[in-house]
Amino acid sequence: MAEAHQAVAFQFTITPEGIDLQLSYQALNQILLSGVRSWKKRVSRMRNGVIKGVYPASPSSWLFVVIAILATMYMRSDPSMGLITKIQQHLPLSLHVSLSSQGQTMLSALLFSTLLWLSLILALRFCLKLLLSYHQWMFEQHGRVSNTTKIWVYLLSARPLLTDEGYERMTKLAAQFENNLGNRLQRYLKLKALWATNYVSDWWEEYIYLRSRGPIMVNSNYYGMDFLYVSPTSVQAARAGNTITALLLYRRKVNREELKPSRVPGTVIPLCAAQYVLQHWQDSEFIAVYHRGRYFRLWVYRAGRLLSPREIELQIQRILEDLSVPLPGEEKLGALTAGDRVPWAQIRKQYFSSGINKRSLDIIERSAFFVTLDDEEQGMKGDDPVGNLDRYAKSILHGKCYDRWFDKSFSIVIYKNGKSGLNAEHSWADAPTYTLATDAFQLGYTEDGHCKGDVDRSLPLPQKLTWDIPSEQSVFSWFHNLCFTDINLEPVIAVLPLSGVQAQVSVSLAVAQALADDVDCHVFPFREFGKGQIKKLRVRSRWFLFDLRGVDDRLFREGRTETVRSCSNESCAFVKALEAGEAGEQCRRLFRQASERHQNLYRMAMTGAGIDRHLFCLYVVSKYWASTPFLKEVLSEPWRLSTSQTPVQQMELFDLKNNPEFISLGGGFGPVADDGYGVSYIIVGEEMINFHVSSKHSCSETDSHRFGRQITKAMLDIMTVLSADAKPSSSSKSPTQSKKQL
Repeated sequence: MAEAHQAVAFQFTITPEGIDLQLSYQALNQILLSGVRSWKKRVSRMRNGVIKGVYPASPSSWLFVVIAILATMYMRSDPSMGLITKIQQHLPLSLHVSLSSQGQTMLSALLFSTLLWLSLILALRFCLKLLLSYHQWMFEQHGRVSNTTKIWVYLLSARPLLTDEGYERMTKLAAQFENNLGNRLQRYLKLKALWATNYVSDWWEEYIYLRSRGPIMVNSNYYGMDFLYVSPTSVQAARAGNTITALLLYRRKVNREELKPSRVPGTVIPLCAAQYVLQHWQDSEFIAVYHRGRYFRLWVYRAGRLLSPREIELQIQRILEDLSVPLPGEEKLGALTAGDRVPWAQIRKQYFSSGINKRSLDIIERSAFFVTLDDEEQGMKGDDPVGNLDRYAKSILHGKCYDRWFDKSFSIVIYKNGKSGLNAEHSWADAPTYTLATDAFQLGYTEDGHCKGDVDRSLPLPQKLTWDIPSEQSVFSWFHNLCFTDINLEPVIAVLPLSGVQAQVSVSLAVAQALADDVDCHVFPFREFGKGQIKKLRVRSRWFLFDLRGVDDRLFREGRTETVRSCSNESCAFVKALEAGEAGEQCRRLFRQASERHQNLYRMAMTGAGIDRHLFCLYVVSKYWASTPFLKEVLSEPWRLSTSQTPVQQMELFDLKNNPEFISLGGGFGPVADDGYGVSYIIVGEEMINFHVSSKHSCSETDSHRFGRQITKAMLDIMTVLSADAKPSSSSKSPTQSKKQL
């Protein structure tokens, strides 16, 4: 128990000779260092707070203003036009008594300079806000988008999906809404916009993410995958050590506000970073780890010092080698977060609101993040690379339905062969950064696959969490033995349904397992061509792919996403012409028209002129006012296809030209409807696009593999039409194929 002795800073005993005081100088030194680090952190935050508070000015600019005012006064001039004199007259009487006339003048000048400096800061902020609020630079045609225009845009997007009779009916409903209730509801939204930071985000978070009572597993949570071709190491504990360290280093940058602001690509326009700091336990110094049915608390800081990657690897290895067995009811406890929400809330209130269970649950929820040490192997390698990727995606999306904590902001999954993955809860953020680059390129590994860094082997063992989850059958047996000792009820007890925690775990697991088994995931790299060849056609990638996606709306404070409705009259005309085999020139003309239309919709969505989030907020207000057939039909539209692009981040840390095998698979999400598809893609480098397709086996009309083949065919068909030479270039081969030729 050396760890316990080191944890005590001093001990004393009372002897006949007096008090025998024993000090542990090592422990006291650690306490001192911890206090120093804590105060350094506080000072850093205070400094950042001051710098943020006076932005876009700087603290040194205050001194410049003061010197300029005093210098002007020294030259017998009054830059304040009498304000300094008025300030001097209104100084407290005590200052008039204690300060000389010259001192009062200096103090008044100092106050005036400070007020002038603050006024200049407010003026600069207002100008900067006006400048950044101007988004018409994205458009060729200038002008604000009215409500009438937004409704007209909605009708245009719905036209290809409706019959003539249906479109005429929807047009009448829209006109009735615009002329009657629409303007009234709009005034309420304008009123909310006056006092709310963002009139959409809070309602979107509450009603779309938090109010749903169904499982968030598959339906809401999404996943991120590891590198496609390589694993930086095959040592599970080492991969965990570097991954955990990389995430904590990223959190440190967030806390210290050292991250460079994200910008609109190709511009200096910043994007809102609110999602980076939407966290409740930013100072948590431990993580929660799950392995073979057991939960552990792993401290990743000691005396304020972040453990080295090698030390975290040591601690993870100790968990892997721990031979303890799960406590009764512990192994599948995570299924409660995978099933329906109402039963989990009831069980939580009844059994996890006090005592041991509350303490263990608090540790999981207050941890920096959740880590699963999976006992399976995943990745593309093997005899069935296509099937392996599909199983890999399903594993990260839902796992065994009880070995992830789906309520956690994100869970990191480290597989037995060193592969990793990310499962993220959706309400808090739309696309968290996954620090693969830091893991592979900055931290790195030794030649034998272990983490780098020093090791303090006196680190205390990871703490195994304890639970008090009674076996309901055991309780019944105790009651029987107490009251009915002469009657054998064992056969009855064996078939009695369980109640309480374990019963609900079984029910939630059954619900989650049925949902997981129904998911059909297909992940495939498209290697025929990539961004490089698309750019040669002078076409943007998003035009080429025509995705129905949630475009980034972070030009606005606390903005999240807006929908780009890619189904337009122009895109339908192009598809019909392509399917009919019309002349190439005609198809190219229609494609350009559809592309321009799509780009305009993209710009509108990004600059706050999209239609879906606005109509959603009008619908929320209408629920408190009066029912409207138009909004009811708009919000009840089935979304059978939803696509999204995974952004490629941290590219400054990657060197894909010299390390082409370090290609990320990106991530994906579950189907958006029982009879629909969820499609995600990531454009990696110049020669590859990775796709993720999901649907449900229970729907006879959907098939993820068939849809994937249709995506490939459509990509090749469009390239054939747009390119004079339809043959794929030699550069479109995968990094693996190129290396084989070399």
